[in-house]
Amino acid sequence: MHTIAFLGLGHMGLPMAGRLVAAGYEVTVWNRTRAKAVAVPGARVADTPAKAVAGVDVVLTMLADPAAVDAVVFGPDGVAGAIRPGTVLVEMSTIGPTAVAGLARGLPEGVGLVDAPVGGSTGAAGRGELTVFTGGADADVAAVTPVLERLGTVLRCGGPGAGAAAKLVRITAMVSGVTLLGELRAIGAALAVPAELTERLLANGPLAALVERSKGTDSHFAVELAAKDLGLAVEHADAPIARAALERIRSTLPRISGRDVGALANPPE
Repeated sequence: MHTIAFLGLGHMGLPMAGRLVAAGYEVTVWNRTRAKAVAVPGARVADTPAKAVAGVDVVLTMLADPAAVDAVVFGPDGVAGAIRPGTVLVEMSTIGPTAVAGLARGLPEGVGLVDAPVGGSTGAAGRGELTVFTGGADADVAAVTPVLERLGTVLRCGGPGAGAAAKLVRITAMVSGVTLLGELRAIGAALAVPAELTERLLANGPLAALVERSKGTDSHFAVELAAKDLGLAVEHADAPIARAALERIRSTLPRISGRDVGALANPPE
């Protein structure tokens, strides 16, 4: 049975860490705000990332963005200064393949790295129904698969960075699609299509799954994070539609800051 350090206990990290404790793993947790760390019953709480990872077999990071990951791994009292050879670092944040490559270059020799961002809601995280997009060397992925299977379905995407890349494709589809829903509802209103009919048309069309996502009650994926993820994606390709969605999100942020990404499906003002 692996010993685990889980770093980052936000909306997704908290239920994920709880599932690993419930599965019988010995889990040490760390969070920048200590109050969230003590909210994981049965887990040991560490004061710093370095203390959390000392002596464990697997380290999981679930943080907001590339800068946060860099600070936790390479900053003062960070992971890199305390992680032992043979440990596998599983980076589960959405940071993109470029940041994953930077992690690989900076980690001490003998430390494995798997990029494993997830797809799914906070409710799915609590139920162990996430999709886990994994990239990395075969041996490293195999070593941590039993842990990741406690969190959801493990989708093998390829070598280092492949999981991070796959997640950007997935998140671009979702965020751009939800943003499009808002415009479609606005078009319906402008054409005097009754709102109930517009909803029926959308719910029975190619965006049906996104209509349900926009109404979800067990999700909290803040629009700020959606903008961050879309920004990472458009760095890698000529993507005018995704860029247009990103600009729409940025212009809407003052009105819907802190809300779930489903708020983008409301007609723009």
